[in-house]
Amino acid sequence: MWSIPRHVSRPSATGGALYARIAEAIVNDIRRGVLRAGDRLPSTRELAAQLAVNRNTIVAAFDDLVAQGWIAAGGARGTRVLADLPAPTPLDAVAAPASTDTRAPTFPLREVASVTTPFGATEVDFHVSIGVPDTRLVPHELLARAYRRALHGRAARTNLDYGSPLGTTRLRTAIAAYLRGRGVSAGIDNVMITRGSQMAIDLAARAVLRPGDTAAVEELGYRPAWRALEEAGARLAGVPVDGAGLVVDKLPARARCLYTTPHHQYPTTVLMSPARRLALLARARKFGIAIIEDDYDHEFHFEGRPVPPLAAMDPTNVIYVGSLSKILAPGLRLGFVAAHPSVIETLARLRATIDRQGDHVLETTIAELIEDGDLARHVRKMRRVYHARRDALAAVLVRELGNEVLSFELPAGGMSLWARAAPDIDLERWRQRALERGVAVAFARDFALDRRARPFLRLGYGHLSERELAEVARRLARALARR
Repeated sequence: MWSIPRHVSRPSATGGALYARIAEAIVNDIRRGVLRAGDRLPSTRELAAQLAVNRNTIVAAFDDLVAQGWIAAGGARGTRVLADLPAPTPLDAVAAPASTDTRAPTFPLREVASVTTPFGATEVDFHVSIGVPDTRLVPHELLARAYRRALHGRAARTNLDYGSPLGTTRLRTAIAAYLRGRGVSAGIDNVMITRGSQMAIDLAARAVLRPGDTAAVEELGYRPAWRALEEAGARLAGVPVDGAGLVVDKLPARARCLYTTPHHQYPTTVLMSPARRLALLARARKFGIAIIEDDYDHEFHFEGRPVPPLAAMDPTNVIYVGSLSKILAPGLRLGFVAAHPSVIETLARLRATIDRQGDHVLETTIAELIEDGDLARHVRKMRRVYHARRDALAAVLVRELGNEVLSFELPAGGMSLWARAAPDIDLERWRQRALERGVAVAFARDFALDRRARPFLRLGYGHLSERELAEVARRLARALARR
């Protein structure tokens, strides 16, 4: 005669009503084959006595199981397990609730590589391997006010309803005007809003690539973008980068597309020269190569006016990707694509298959900040902050490490510095010793398509105060490891 495990009635760390835990225990035994189709269950009085609980609790559990179709109440015949259940699969242990079940599914899964780069431990005091904005300086009050307005009045009904996968008309109009200020000839039909630049890159890759195509990338570059290209079926081909940017004559003619960061090249911070830009556009036109231009930190250029994007020179053949998350905060997932209207239409159709639309409340919020000039004022403020932090990092590196350990040129913009390490520095030991001291550092190997070691490291300064940068330099000096 079946009996229910007595531990079911004890208080549970996972919580949940007692009747639900009793019902779950019965279901688990049915699934394991301990209870089979047609088996009679003890009466509610008997189970209540076994577990020392109120009979109404057992009645509630039985009612739940009847409603779910596991058991049937048969009057004089008693309560029985239904006869038309699937044959039980023997399990080694009682099945845990779905949220804590550690067993693997019985169906196969694709192998999907991580889009992140393991620069080191995530729980560290200072993550200088990344170049991200300082979220402590986000204009919270301005954002909050604009967000509240986006949720009030007639705008709220529109923003909270279904809308276009292209994004709100208001933000697309604002972005088009914003891009015209960069020299990009863009109207509303040339613009689509995305949830960050990663979505934009993924959609662009899916739009231009077919399985087996070659996608050219900078041999040191942004690994998450590479993963998007690979997921679209591409084989990657690395192109060298030197002091003038991408080495254009090494771009394979067979490439279907090129992903590039010409403004402040990721991660080297090199600016592509005007001659290289012209040569790249000519080669792309000659061989029908689509250019995906990621202009991820155009706003933060310190030396003179920013160089116009490739898209300003050839808006027809360049798919231009930008990010508003870099201006404000990574958690505000907002990016955009500017391209020929036929490209934008294709991207919108692709986007609708995975994400019906974006966050129209957030889009309306940011549109207001652009229209009122608040975003431009924030950019000017942050440009001054990041410029000062760049100079502060350079000064403390020289002070703490001296000129013989690292050599570098000040980047013309952005939020990170690229430095060459002296030949006698053991980079991997230095990385490990720095991690032990709470500092995560990224080296060239982390950004290399071929994973080959090179004597360079990347130091992000955008998200750290000048005092924090000084502490980073001190810890790096203490962690220094020579061969």
